[in-house]
Formats: sequence, C-alpha cells, structure tokens
Amino acid sequence: MTTNQVLTGVGLTLVLAVGSQILASRLRIPALIVLLPVGFAAGALIDDVDPVRLLGPAFSPLVSLAVAVILYDAGLGLDVTRLKGHTRRVVVRLIWIGVLITWLLAALLAAPLLGMSRRAAVMIGAILVVSGPTVVGPLLSFVRPKDRLQHILVWEGSLIDPVGGILGALVFHAVSASTQHRLVSGVASFLASIGIGAAGGVIGAALLWVLFRRLRLGEVLGTTAQLAAVIGVAALCDVLRDDTGLIAAVTMGLAVANLPGIDVPARRPFFETLVSLILGLLFISISATVTPQSLRHVGLPALGLAAFLVLAVRPLVAAVSTLGTHLTRGERGFIGWMAPRGIVAAATASTFSAGLVAKGIGGASKILPTTFVVIVATVTLYGLTASPVARRLGVVRPSRSRPLLVGGDPWVVDLGVVLKSAGLEVLMWAGQERQRERIRRAGIELAPGELLAAVTGQDPELEGITAVFFLTAEDDFNALAATILRGSVEGVVHHLGAPPESSGVVAPFIGGEVLFGTDLTWPTLSRRYEEGAVVLAQPAGRALPHGADMLFLVGPDGRLDPVTKSHRPLPGPGDTVILLTPGGRGAESPPE
Repeated sequence: MTTNQVLTGVGLTLVLAVGSQILASRLRIPALIVLLPVGFAAGALIDDVDPVRLLGPAFSPLVSLAVAVILYDAGLGLDVTRLKGHTRRVVVRLIWIGVLITWLLAALLAAPLLGMSRRAAVMIGAILVVSGPTVVGPLLSFVRPKDRLQHILVWEGSLIDPVGGILGALVFHAVSASTQHRLVSGVASFLASIGIGAAGGVIGAALLWVLFRRLRLGEVLGTTAQLAAVIGVAALCDVLRDDTGLIAAVTMGLAVANLPGIDVPARRPFFETLVSLILGLLFISISATVTPQSLRHVGLPALGLAAFLVLAVRPLVAAVSTLGTHLTRGERGFIGWMAPRGIVAAATASTFSAGLVAKGIGGASKILPTTFVVIVATVTLYGLTASPVARRLGVVRPSRSRPLLVGGDPWVVDLGVVLKSAGLEVLMWAGQERQRERIRRAGIELAPGELLAAVTGQDPELEGITAVFFLTAEDDFNALAATILRGSVEGVVHHLGAPPESSGVVAPFIGGEVLFGTDLTWPTLSRRYEEGAVVLAQPAGRALPHGADMLFLVGPDGRLDPVTKSHRPLPGPGDTVILLTPGGRGAESPPE
C-alpha cells in the first residue's frame, strides 16, 4: 500500500470508530450495534480500511495486545471481597461448567447446520464460549440489575474471556495439527498456559507495586507505566505461549485492584478512555475483514446457531450453575438471558480462521462470518430485551435515589436524617472519628473504608450510589474530590462553593456545579445552624417559611433533585421539599 492509502485507512478507521460510538450514545443503544455494521460496510466499500492490507502480519499480534489492555482494565474493576458465598459458587460454575457445555453443544450443532467439518465445528465452539465485560458492562449499566446479579455477570465476563482465549489457542493448535485422542496432553497444555499467564501476571503486578509504592510515580507517569507493564508482560507471555498474555493481563488488573497502597480509582479514567478507543478500532477493523460474499451462505444457519445458544444453551448453563444456591427464580432467569458475545470472540475468530483456511480445514472459511453474525445477533437481542426482561423478572434495582453525603458536621448529619425521613437510603462518610460517631448515633449508614475506593464501586456495601455531595469545611478537598469522582459514579457529583474570602489554593478556580448556589457556603450554613436554623422536610404544596432556602427536592418516586448554582427544581404534586429554615430546633415536619 502507498503512504496515502495507509494514511487514509488509519484516519478513516479512527473516525468511523469514534463516530459510531458517538452515534450510539445519542441513540442510547450499545455501541456494538452501530460499530459492527459500520465496519462491515466500510470493509465492503473501501479497500483502504482492510486491516490485513494496512498492517499485514502485525494485525493479529496487535489485536492480542489490545485485548490484553481491555482485560487489564476489566480486572481493575474486580474486588475479591465481592466474590464470596453463593456468588463465588455461581461464578466458578459459569466458568468451568458453562465453558464445557457451550463448547460441546455449539460444536455439535455447528457441523450439520453450517456444513463444516468436525474440526472446524470444534474450533467455532471454542470461540463462542466467551462473553466479555466490554459488552456485558454497558448493558448492565443500562439495566441496573440487583447487586448480586451485577457481581456475578461482571466476574463471569471478565474471567471467561482469558479462559476462552487460551482454549481457542489450544484447540487451534490441536485442529491444525490434526491431533486426535490427546486428552492428557491437551489438559497439560491448558494448565501450562494458565501457569505461564498467572506467573506473568504476578510478575507484572509486583513490578507495578514497586513502581507505585517505592518510586511513587505521579499520576501521568504512573498511568503510562501501567500501560507499558501490561503490554510488555502480555507480549512476553504470548511469545512463550500463545494467548497467555490475556491471563497475565487480567491477573495484573486483579492484583493491582486488591493490593493496598495503589490508588486505582484515580487512575481509571485514562484506561476507560483508552479502552473505549481500542474497542471502537478493533470492532471496525475486524468487521471490515468480513466480506459480503462470506456471509452469503452462512447468514441463516448462523442465525440459527445464535438462536440455539440464546434459547437453549445459555438457559441450560444458568440452570446448572445456579442449582442449589440462594439465587431467586428471577435472578436465575436473568443469568440465563445474558450472554452476549464480544471482542474476544471476534479477535479469536479473526486470528484463527485464516490459519485453518490455509491448512485446508473444511468449513474453516465460515468461522469468521458465523462469529460475526452471532455477535451482531446476540448483542442486538440482549441490548433490546435485557431491560424489559429484567423488569419482568423483578431483578431491577429500585429507582429511589441513594445519595452519599461527605461530611460530619451537625448540620450535615441533620440533613442526612431529614433525607432519610423523606424515604431515601442515605449514606454518609466522614474522615474524623468524632464525626463518624455522630453519624452512627444519628442512625445513618456509615460508608466504610477509603472514600475514593468506596464511591467508585470497589466497596461491595456501596453499590448503586446515585449521587455524591461534598459538604465538608475544606473547600479544596470538596472541589478536588468532586473533580476526581465526577464521571466515576452513576449520578451527579456536587460540592459546596468556596466563599469569596476563601483561602483555598484551587477551590476558587475549579468549575463544576456548585451545590445550593454561591451564597450557601459552608461558613454560612454552619453559622446559620448555630443561630438556630434547622433542616426540615415539608410537602411541596405548603408555603415556604419566611427566610427559608430550598436545598433539595424529593420526588414521589424517591428521586433526589438538588438545588445548584444553575438549577432550581420546580416543586410539583407529591414532591417533598428539603429546606434550611430559621427557627427553633425541633420544628421539623415529617413529609406527608
């Protein structure tokens, strides 16, 4: 290819990847639903976006390293304290029993349905065992299932990808070498791959621990050091044994997320951005390798295979994996309706199908287009039906707000008590022990642990936080913490504004929504409370007391709407108004 063709191909691939994700976000649908057809159309119409032509032999190893980065990021979101009891039992069963059942049944049906040889059917069965956090995660964020379900499905998706990648590599070598009746050697090879990957992950995690704890790298250099370590370790493991880099990457992520002394949440935004870009590029590139001619004779059979996986195989896997556990009938049903295929299935199909075609394996040319159809079908089906199915099964988390108030001063604790009386599930966090004791005495749930880890979902007791409000006396802490956490929680993150005379170093210069407006700063609120002001809740229909300031509005459905510098919610029928009003304490009126 000429220089101009390479520039055109790279630039167009990037534009299509990001543009598709932007379009999907505006349409509020999973990005894969847009990425896959866009990549397929681009590959059919424009030769320059074909990654095989652009990158040649480098395409396959680059895909492997890109997937390793994705799995490392997935590992960062896994906290081992969540995996216990029946949750752990279900996840373990989904990994080993689920993989075996899916592999066997998919291979048995693929051979007659797609008209391929048994060896090619065994290969596609191994490819289709994976699910993936990059597909499951966005769907769960949209559906908002109960905490236990979210833990199970995220852990399954994060762990089954590297297992599926290793299985695919072993099956590929066995099939391409025409080996048969070598179960013992196959098991030995599988265990050797797991061992190499796990050892690489431990070495990589130890390296990162030294970099963070001993060298104390800064934010930017520390984040790039993670990226270099993940890619370097994954590449070395893949040199030693194919696809062991995936095991190493997820092991590193798990270790870094659970080792003390590494501030993971503050380093996540870079990886989230990078993973989003990598996903877009991979799906556009891999889809571009699927030609219209390759789909001509596999479209309907591949849809039949997808239907079999969705309607028969996954429910069977869920039933076996949840047998004898405390999961409810609805939870079991939802697990049986959530197994979309994602990037690892696409990457392994792209990597292995060409090699099997070159060796003359019958039906190997159908592996990639069939996988492409299964991915599109499962992502589309689950993306459109997951939310109504979850509601039908009764496994959706309540829509009622769950705010976290950061601060332990008397007026903040009283605010928490009033919000709780309005029907909200209030949590509070404070750094000083006397403030934490004040929160306990008020009967409000105290958020445990380190604040950043707790709020960003690494504490199992704090799932489903819908808003964070920083109400401490430290202006700089409020502003900086809100800036770090903004975008890391499901809902809004607001902080008190700094007073004009603030001596803060950064607070007066940091933007973002100011809670309660610019006049109600911490000194003002504290002074008014000392002068006898109270926080109370009253129905929206009543007249506001003279001199009262509205702080929040609680809807009849339990949704919390804060007053900010640029937003003052309008009370409506059934709403409850949270006020700061002058007067003697004890005048609170419970909501009607």
